[in-house]
Amino acid sequence: MGIMLKDKVAIVTGSARGIGRAIAEIMAREGADIVINDINLELAEETAGSIKEAYAVQTMALQANIAHAAEAEEMVSAVVERFGRVDILVNNAGITRDSLIMRMKEEDWDAVLTVNLKGSFNCIKAVSRPMFKQRSGRIINIASVIGLMGNVGQANYGASKAGLIGLTKTAAREMAARGITVNALAPGFIETEMTAVLPEDVRAAMLKQVPLGRMGSPEDVAGVALFLAGDTASYVTGQVIPVDGGMVMY
Repeated sequence: MGIMLKDKVAIVTGSARGIGRAIAEIMAREGADIVINDINLELAEETAGSIKEAYAVQTMALQANIAHAAEAEEMVSAVVERFGRVDILVNNAGITRDSLIMRMKEEDWDAVLTVNLKGSFNCIKAVSRPMFKQRSGRIINIASVIGLMGNVGQANYGASKAGLIGLTKTAAREMAARGITVNALAPGFIETEMTAVLPEDVRAAMLKQVPLGRMGSPEDVAGVALFLAGDTASYVTGQVIPVDGGMVMY
């Protein structure tokens, strides 16, 4: 076990599985106490228990629908009550409701923007008070290459992730004076439950867009999140870092 994040407290939203879980695990490995937030409480408790056992850190499982401001506030209050502080927020929770623009239902547009963008805003707002008080903090938003380059059938998702990038830059400017950094990661094609169900020809077409020629793993994303959460990234803020095997180069 490492000590890079010893005595730090990290909230990772949507972290019962996938990329969120990988981020929670790598931060626990480096000594952080971890708050697993998920809409599925049973799965969150299972993940929190297994991380506590594996890394001997304190964990907490909280069910909160971060799309509701009151629930995001309650989550952060519960964490501050238990641990006395919040050092790291990873906005990872997100959903997709794919469809072409001409066929997209209004409720599918609203649902994706509400969870992916408003939910992240709610969590940033909720942690801002304890982080301002501490005069320190790390906020890491999980955006997507789709927010940088767009994708057919993902107008809502692409808009939510592009919006999250704009939110990242604004929050970074507003919070810098208090020693809080705010950055975004833009994962590319990552091996998750969401991508596992794709047909083989679709996967092959996706891989043609990746110079490194492979899908990324949740751990590939987690490693960069760990860097942003630690002291070595203290002079990095307002940035968007693609973790995409070279798909987007700018």
